[in-house]
Amino acid sequence: MYEAHFGVPMSGAVLNTINTRLDARTVAVLLRHSGSRLVLVDQALLPLLDDALRLLPTEHPAPRVVLVEDPHEKDQLRPAPATDLTYERLLETGDPEFKWVRPTSEWNPMILNYTSGTTAAPKGVVHCHRGIFLVTMMSLVDWAVPPRPTFLWTLPMFHANGWSFPWGMAALGGTNVCLRRVDAPSVYSAIADHRVTHLCGAPVVLAMLANAPEGVRKPLHRKVRIMTAGSPPPAAVLHRVEAMGFEVSHGYGLTETGGHVVSCAWKGEWNKLPASERARLKARQGVRTPGMAEVDIVDVETGCSVPRDGATMGEIVLRGGCVMLGYLKDGEATKAAIRDDGWFYTGDVGVMHPDGYLQIRDRSKDVIISGGENISSVEVESMLYGHPAVSEAAVVARPDEFWGETPCAFVSLKDGAAGVVTAAEVIAWSRERMAGYMVPKTVVFRGELPKTSTGKVQKYVLRKLAREMGPIRRGSSSSKM
Repeated sequence: MYEAHFGVPMSGAVLNTINTRLDARTVAVLLRHSGSRLVLVDQALLPLLDDALRLLPTEHPAPRVVLVEDPHEKDQLRPAPATDLTYERLLETGDPEFKWVRPTSEWNPMILNYTSGTTAAPKGVVHCHRGIFLVTMMSLVDWAVPPRPTFLWTLPMFHANGWSFPWGMAALGGTNVCLRRVDAPSVYSAIADHRVTHLCGAPVVLAMLANAPEGVRKPLHRKVRIMTAGSPPPAAVLHRVEAMGFEVSHGYGLTETGGHVVSCAWKGEWNKLPASERARLKARQGVRTPGMAEVDIVDVETGCSVPRDGATMGEIVLRGGCVMLGYLKDGEATKAAIRDDGWFYTGDVGVMHPDGYLQIRDRSKDVIISGGENISSVEVESMLYGHPAVSEAAVVARPDEFWGETPCAFVSLKDGAAGVVTAAEVIAWSRERMAGYMVPKTVVFRGELPKTSTGKVQKYVLRKLAREMGPIRRGSSSSKM
């Protein structure tokens, strides 16, 4: 995938990295919506792709498949038949003198990324060469990455193209260390064996490092720098990770911005503060990076900036050169997100502190962020409504010690189903129909869901109930009556 970040654009094509955690149904929707003509697939993911291709409509031309073999997994995976087109065989047929197909304009599309795994209305974010160049350069400047770093890939490249660092590492002559499995033993071993200097990841990666058993942890040979984003990192986790010798930076961005456009720029005087206060400050999203023109928080009714009091909430809006061109085949959604004056409305709700640092307070549209993955509660609810015994369903976020938060489903059952259908059965049923990270970890049965006078489910009541349950512990799921 790393090489594809260069080879695909240099051939004049558009690169679309697909989330490997999605289910076959969603992958099929994305392949159809994007009009993909060529798919590079890791050998271990071939069964998922095969299932997705079978779900494509008969009139839709299937893309050509190129199998990517891993020489380090020969004992686990059978070699491809001699008649199959593999990535290495494809390269052997290439022309060493091939000249880049350079864009005729810096505004030409280069990247297509999908914001979520929604099967009803996929939102394909289109980025141009100019935007990707800007976000790559300013990410390196903001993080002050030196020449020839050693970068450990704990961040999936299907997450906003690894926050632009595939190109950034090449620009600095960096060494890329890739992992097939991201777990605490693998990460600590890679850091020690390859003398890693930098890595990125959602807060779930920080929690994994902080909660690793003593026997797994290895002493750091030097200060290892971590960039975290994807969801607000808990201050307690930041504190524990930095106490182990990691230096954590915190940024904020969206698929629509191609990477980080807001950074919690650190002030020297903060180093004199107690560790808990430093972690609290670092948990804020921060200020705009050098390549962004403007960042603000506005009142959703008036469009005016909210007071810088750290309490008045509004919508986070951004304006700058790395904001997307728009959503593929969705002019209506593009117009709603990017206004005529160039401001991009993120849908995230936050506050502005007196020192000009913004902080996310809540998220609109009931998005659940689990391990850096955006989960649409509406989509999960829609699937749950397909269960033959479910009368009503509402999904909110419940705190999770490992993933940050996970889906918690409040369900009312049809007459005669109470006492017959169990939470475990609902979870198992859901797992067969949606991506694993979207499956509710908690199912709460209620006679009736709380509603307003107009019949709308009062999700704020359910969020409060989910918080009062406390965080779900790793490897567990639960049910309540």
